[in-house]
This record gives sequence, structure tokens and C-alpha cells, in this order.
Amino acid sequence: MRSIQFKLVVVILIINVFNAFSQTKHRTYRESIPLDSIRLSDPAILADKSTKMYYMTGTGGLLWKSKDLKKWSGPYVVIQTDSTSWMGKNPMIWAAELHYYNGKYYNFATFTNRDVKIDTVRGNVIERRACHILVSDKAEGPYRPMKDKEYLPANMPTLDGTLWVDKDKKPYLVYCYEWLQNWNGTIEKIELKPDLSGSIGESKLLFRSSDSPWSREVENGVVKPNKVTDGPYLFETKKGKLGMIWTSWIDNVYTQGVAYSQSGTLDGPWIHEKEPITPPNFGHGMLFQTFEGKWLMSVHSHKDINGRYHRVPHLFEVDLSGKKMKVKGIMP
Repeated sequence: MRSIQFKLVVVILIINVFNAFSQTKHRTYRESIPLDSIRLSDPAILADKSTKMYYMTGTGGLLWKSKDLKKWSGPYVVIQTDSTSWMGKNPMIWAAELHYYNGKYYNFATFTNRDVKIDTVRGNVIERRACHILVSDKAEGPYRPMKDKEYLPANMPTLDGTLWVDKDKKPYLVYCYEWLQNWNGTIEKIELKPDLSGSIGESKLLFRSSDSPWSREVENGVVKPNKVTDGPYLFETKKGKLGMIWTSWIDNVYTQGVAYSQSGTLDGPWIHEKEPITPPNFGHGMLFQTFEGKWLMSVHSHKDINGRYHRVPHLFEVDLSGKKMKVKGIMP
């Protein structure tokens, strides 16, 4: 029997895809839009020093721009996919995020081709879904695929990829292996080529959803660890502590926690904090530094309002000056 949490995920994804498709189809650009008036899942913000502009993207792959983080213009279409590739003609786009690396801008996003089925597990048909990286010479795009056709195995549903350069000075793709296939979602890493145009070798497990002390669900009357791993993002405190924020669920409540690496590298071992770091119904966070030097975390709220799921981006101020990250509070 499918869990209530699985049904919630399905409904939310359908709403996200519909909203993203509607925005792309009509391409209605707006100006001076307050952040809390934007409907967006998985918000990720790049503070681009060369243009002194903040660029925000997320699920749907569209782009918003702002000079002050308060008023935004957009959304703009910036992703260009290859219709002859595995993605197909009109792929779904989830959890896009921008990174500046070695003089170029990279768009890490999850693409889904709903016309290709790769597996069926416990009655759930699994579509072709994978993390992919696109590149541009400018923060505002356009972002186009590079030479490698895929970064991860075709028979493996992956999502929410992000970038981290580890102590060995090598770039890595850190991503989620989706719970729908392995039934205990994981976060893993794979080495990237120096120009991020493809992956090298095989992936390595960092941790499983069941390793967390705070994520849980009730199935057939039994309390169990939640299956979902979602939205990993790496950071380092001023004291040199490597941390990772990531999101799962507590029953039917979207929740974000944090883990820290004992070795200071991606290889861990990863020790999870006992309690979540943000209020209930906030998650899929990432960190960025403002032009004034303040560290912020972007997340989206996740609420059911009169039977409809409502996702809006928000900013929390964080403190990275100690050994561990402290969430100071939501920005007005």
C-alpha cells in the first residue's frame, strides 16, 4: 500500500510541473515582484559578483533576477535542452541551481522524461529521471548541455544534484538516489571531470535516509525511518567543519536537517544532528553569501492551504562563524 507521504509527493510534483509549464508557455515577465509573491519550489540563489545581481532558479528551471533580494523580475527561460537526447522533447525540470566555477556558470538540474519507464517497484512505475549539468558563459544563460550524454546510470532515478569541491581539489556531483527504487533513499557522490562535462568512475554512498534520527513516518501503524532524501547542499563553517543540509519528512511534514562530516571530507562518516534546523513545513535549502557578506539560506515553505499545496521561497539568516551552522531566523 502506498503511504500517505507518497501520495503527497505525487500531488505536489503534478502541481509543480503544471505551474512550470504554464509559466514557460506564456512567458509572462513581471517586474518588482516581492519574494513571497513568487510560487517556486526548491529556490536556489546565485550571488553573481560580476553583475552585482542575484539570480534565483528552482523547479521549472526558470530564472528570476534581483538587485536587493526583495523585488524580483522574471521568470525568464534560460535552459535549452537537446530534444534528441534521453531527456526527450519536453522534459520536466526539478531543483535547478546555479554555480560559478572556473570562469563559467553551471546549471545543475534534474530532468525527467515521462515517456521512458526504467523500472516498476512495489507497483510504482519509475520514469527516466536524472541529474544533469548545463553550462553558460553568463549567469543569465542560456544554459546548454555539454558533450557527455549522461552523468549517472540510465537505470537509476537520481535527483537534486549539487556541486562540491572536496579537500582533494576535485569537483563532485552530490545527489539523491531516489527512494522509489531503493526504498531507502540515499545521498551519494560521484567525481566530475575538471570542466564538469561528465562524470568519472562510480558513485559512492554517503548516507541513507534511515541514518537520520529525526526523519520518520508511520506505515501500517509502525513508526519507521522516512524513506525520502531530498535537496542536499554542502557548506563549510569558518572553523572548517563540513556540513550538509538535506530534507526529508516527519510523518506528512516537510522537514530539513543537517549532518556533519567527521573527516571534513565528503567521505564522512556523516553524523546527523538530532533535531531539525528549520521550522516545520520549510525545506530544500541552500546557502549563499550576500554582497554585504551576510550568509542566508533559501528554502521554500510547504503548506496545504484549503486543499492546495502552496510553495513559496523564503530566506533565513544563518551564522557560520562557529563549528556548526546556526539558523538565526526568517528574514522579513
